[in-house]
Amino acid sequence: MDDDVVHRVLQEGGRDYYQETPSTSSSSPSILQSLPLHASFDRGYYLLVKSIQELRSKKEGIVAVGIGGPSGSGKSSLAEKVASVIGCSVISMENYRTGADEGNDLSSIDFDLLVQNLQDLLKGKDILTPVFDFQQKRRIGTTEIKSTSFGVVIVDGTYALHARLRSLLDIRVAVVGGVHFSLLSKVKYDIGESCSLDNLIDSIFPLFRKHIEPDLHHAQIRINNSFGQSFRDSIYKLKCKSESESGQPVYSFPKKEAQIDNFIEMYLRPPSASEEARVNDWIKVRQSGIRYYLSLGDRRIVDKNFIIRPKAEFEVGRMTLGGLLALGYNVVVSYKRASKSIIYDNLSISLETIDTLSETYLVLRGRDRKMVEAEALRLGITGPWITRSYLEMILDTKGVPRLNTPPLLPTIISPSYTHKEPPLIAPKPLRIRPELVNRDDDMSQPWTRSPTKSKVEPVLAPWQFISSDGSSIDPSSFRDTNTLQLAPMPDSFDLDRGLLLAVQAIQALLEHKGMPVIVGIGGPSGSGKTSLARKMANIVGCEVISLESYYKSEQSKDFKYDDFRSLDLPLLTKNIGDMRRGRKAKVPVFDLESGARSGFKELEVSEDCGVVIIEGVYALHPDIRKSLDLWVAVVGGVHSHLISRVQRDKSKAGCFMSQNEIMTTVFPMFQLHIEPHLVHAHLKIRNDFDPVLSPESSLFVLKSNKQVAYQDILKLLDPKKICSSAQNFIDIYLRLSGIPSNGQLTESDCMRVRICEGRFALLIREPIREGDFIIQPKVDFDISISTVSGLLNLGYQAVAYIEASAYIYQDGKLLMEVDHLQDVPGPYIQIKGANKEVVVAAGSALELDGSYTTKSYLEIVLEKLPASERNSSGINAQQAARLQELVENIQSQGSSSSSESSPSREAISPMEGVIEDMQSRIKRLERWQAINTVLWTFLMSAFVGYSLYQRKHQ
Repeated sequence: MDDDVVHRVLQEGGRDYYQETPSTSSSSPSILQSLPLHASFDRGYYLLVKSIQELRSKKEGIVAVGIGGPSGSGKSSLAEKVASVIGCSVISMENYRTGADEGNDLSSIDFDLLVQNLQDLLKGKDILTPVFDFQQKRRIGTTEIKSTSFGVVIVDGTYALHARLRSLLDIRVAVVGGVHFSLLSKVKYDIGESCSLDNLIDSIFPLFRKHIEPDLHHAQIRINNSFGQSFRDSIYKLKCKSESESGQPVYSFPKKEAQIDNFIEMYLRPPSASEEARVNDWIKVRQSGIRYYLSLGDRRIVDKNFIIRPKAEFEVGRMTLGGLLALGYNVVVSYKRASKSIIYDNLSISLETIDTLSETYLVLRGRDRKMVEAEALRLGITGPWITRSYLEMILDTKGVPRLNTPPLLPTIISPSYTHKEPPLIAPKPLRIRPELVNRDDDMSQPWTRSPTKSKVEPVLAPWQFISSDGSSIDPSSFRDTNTLQLAPMPDSFDLDRGLLLAVQAIQALLEHKGMPVIVGIGGPSGSGKTSLARKMANIVGCEVISLESYYKSEQSKDFKYDDFRSLDLPLLTKNIGDMRRGRKAKVPVFDLESGARSGFKELEVSEDCGVVIIEGVYALHPDIRKSLDLWVAVVGGVHSHLISRVQRDKSKAGCFMSQNEIMTTVFPMFQLHIEPHLVHAHLKIRNDFDPVLSPESSLFVLKSNKQVAYQDILKLLDPKKICSSAQNFIDIYLRLSGIPSNGQLTESDCMRVRICEGRFALLIREPIREGDFIIQPKVDFDISISTVSGLLNLGYQAVAYIEASAYIYQDGKLLMEVDHLQDVPGPYIQIKGANKEVVVAAGSALELDGSYTTKSYLEIVLEKLPASERNSSGINAQQAARLQELVENIQSQGSSSSSESSPSREAISPMEGVIEDMQSRIKRLERWQAINTVLWTFLMSAFVGYSLYQRKHQ
């Protein structure tokens, strides 16, 4: 990093731990001295966690962090994610309100109390923080924070980087973007070019430029959050009337205490919209007490009985609402919604009364479609289901209000509040003549606003249809539906918008073309196509077929999974044809461990499931896509992050290499055989999501080498959902030659390649370690053998080798893995889960507390080796010889895989003997493991059966 950037990071004095004088310590340099100016949300989260860990390890006392930014930028979400990993106290500035005034107003924040609380906490004193109730509009109590509870405190709020707080903070984080930028882009689109961005910001967020933005420039970590409204983590809703036609309630609420909420919901129509404008163009505002929540339109997906909504709301102040009114937005619909809810097991069931409709509805919500559907069946709620929104039902009965018609409710604020609250403050109107707009404002903007200036988010256009000759047509009047095709979208989209467009395309095809709709999702390994396919399937309720199921057994022995010729194309074509004709298709099941098909499963397209998704590297190959209705291409993801990692390593080694050069070497099949087919896709998606860094895809892992009985493991798992498996794996650690090091082999300098069940999986970044936990991504990045060979050709050297076997037991919530490492005495048990508390409870039940380790298997193996047996790479001579054989095998197979141009091989590899030796060795391990698996499965079945017998007779 340049000297001036380092100076900016270290300026402001205060509690900055690192000084400008260089450290004489031999340890690695501070991460705070190497932070980028800007980072994505995922990378910013990762850097913040690493920064906190480094500061905490090198200084005494509490580490204080401030996370500031405008409303809707994602700062509170970041604070919550970091707190779930680090374990710290979060002080929300929302609780320091002095009354019911605008929450973003400086005068409404009790800075004196906040500063005093923070100073006392940093001095080692316990503090009492206020608790503010937004319904009662007053403080209702206090919460105690003990100075000894955590070593970290986070201050979260719009003004968390204010001058009065900065001197008390060790790390300052600014978050911009999110739905904050989305609203600016939406309003900019609605009102056109009649006002500049600065004036637009002054109208919608009148306090931002004067009181919030200047503080953000003092941040050490600056995060641009591109995440907005997303169906990535959707809410699935079933809705029906609370009473049947006979007047009987469809569900009786239990006597347990329910949550009572009262809302006012209103819809704002854009100033330039016609009376026939779509409701999706309207802005929704929900008022709860003195808080206002905004979402951009009535965005949802309706599939069968389900209403599917994105995570869409963010809090705004009354000034924002007043600014929208001043810009010409009109409140066209408003109504009161009274809700009584019970929340349990990630589900909620509510009774909602809509005053305008004079009707009460029963609503069941959850984040898992199958779970919501199963709960409705369990409760005996069968509908009839209503898929229309409250807004649509009101418009059906009242009609669309004319432009000069007042809203359905006489006031925006609840009558009980009007005598206490001041009226909405509307900033001065900003309608100015276009010729007076300063166009230079578009040329250069501060980083806090650059995303909206450089490119306004496009409004999603509806899908268009074309005939076989490419001419545009009206699908409703077109008779020959067999030749009906989607018109490709001209632009590419991010993952969130692409997911919405893909689902809308499926619905359009079902409406105009009928069943079945067969979707193909193609792209390079690690781009996110499998994740996208699963999310689409969860929304529309359909099956996903992986092209991996069509591997030929004779090709798998050479690990040629990225070769198109490894697919059984005739069988795939037959399966698609059977589904088209309404027949049952026998889809193969491929066992990657044995390298052969293990059977077939039947798949039939029916009224309940009229969609099938086929995903794989070659899903858009001409021989496949001609049979598909929707072509979706996905690029980016970890595929792009690997290229960036190689480029970074090359730079460390003093060598620059272009991305194109790296791509050609590491992904030789992509440019030749995959990329040319992606350009023909109807929908092109750029996936910027990084599952390695993202807090959204984390698994919490506890690892111990304490001996645990298998029957004790089984007691913790649900006997109805438990499944077990056994696998062997080999880990190879690659490090680029020429990277400076202190003579020690560290995991951070390496990329790990895991060979398991005939597949290669890559980990390009070490996981986060915090306390007893290892926080790692849920997904593995599958690569081909040619990619590993390409890395070796780029100068990466295999510096370590671990061989192990694993027994895995899981029930959907917990995964228990017992690993046996070669040459390491005793097994290691790993408890994995997405819920941190569940993992902790499982570890305590197994009496593992106090025995955990966060060391990687590489560290464990290296520690077990006597110093006399290590070579310069950190492994013994016997391992080095074995590793060399494995590397030569990979290079031989990888080179032949990428260079072959005909189905038959002209020469036998000189390493055939090495290959056969490896395969026979693996087969011996597999046979030994199969015997153990059978024995343990028998014992497990007997134990589960005995437990069920005991429960039945108790």
